[in-house]
Amino acid sequence: MSVSSRTQRMTRCLLPALLAACAGQAAAQTTAPAVLPTLPPAPILEGYTADPSIRVFGDTYYLYPTSDKDKWQTTDFSVWSSKNLVDWKKERMILDVTKDLKWGKVEAWAPDAIARNGRYYFYFSAERKIGVATAASPTGPFVDALGAPLVTRTGKVNTNTIDPYPFIDDDGQAYLYFGNSNRIANVFKLKPDMVTLDGDPVEMRIHQFREGIVVFKRKGVYYFMWSIDDARSPNYRVGWGTATSPLGPVVAADKDFIVLQKNGPAVGTAHHSVVNVPGTDRWYVAYHRHAIPNGNGYTRETLLARMEFNADGSIKPMDPMTAPFRPGDVGEPIVNGKGLPDR
Repeated sequence: MSVSSRTQRMTRCLLPALLAACAGQAAAQTTAPAVLPTLPPAPILEGYTADPSIRVFGDTYYLYPTSDKDKWQTTDFSVWSSKNLVDWKKERMILDVTKDLKWGKVEAWAPDAIARNGRYYFYFSAERKIGVATAASPTGPFVDALGAPLVTRTGKVNTNTIDPYPFIDDDGQAYLYFGNSNRIANVFKLKPDMVTLDGDPVEMRIHQFREGIVVFKRKGVYYFMWSIDDARSPNYRVGWGTATSPLGPVVAADKDFIVLQKNGPAVGTAHHSVVNVPGTDRWYVAYHRHAIPNGNGYTRETLLARMEFNADGSIKPMDPMTAPFRPGDVGEPIVNGKGLPDR
């Protein structure tokens, strides 16, 4: 969907509010200039999507979201691609759990993908179990790797088995984080094949954690981010902390702990992921909000925000009413494996 089509869509959505505001000003017959409502950024993907995972493979960015359906009874996953974070193209459906799984047929939620040794590994939830599928391309199609779930809530797993997040550390060790619970997330080490759990899960107690854990490393520090509250709540929001190890403990930020939350018509702003523009210290967050207008926790849309850091490494709060790019911006193309120089 092009910038112009996104703008047109947002204008159509908000035109009634704009007209009402203008009519109200005219009726008042005051000499003060009319103050029009502030427009929120337009969604970057067509349709209703949520829980977006954003990744960069080669010179291309990819988004793997949940495909929203009523009451979260979702059944399939699709992928979008972009060369610049501005213009997004829907590539294809990459997994249909009604046809491609033996062990789950519905509740296809919150996927993510990661690359290793020329293969792509797609982690996802179905019927509140975590599966893994593989492909030779980031656009799939993906094939269930095990014929069974990778993770279920059994044994020493003590959180709901949804919202998987894979992370490969600098030393090559891979981890799979997940969870939906009252302040408890779990993490497994993964063996090099990326489809085999290595040992018991580690319990992570995280301040106000609900779900949607995200992990990345910057300047030697492990950053953890997570969603707080229920996805149906307008106050669904993002908190953060840091650790000196990928296994924690996670120390919640003591200043600006909440870095993404509702503002104006943008509500339910959470369940995000993070991407770094290669070769730079520029970072972006993909997140969802309740669709505008008339959205809710089952009808959502995907957005981008610029994420910046203070000199001490702390994350600056992000405003969901601020778009990361201006009309006509070239965005963040990747050339020869790197983003453009700082500008």
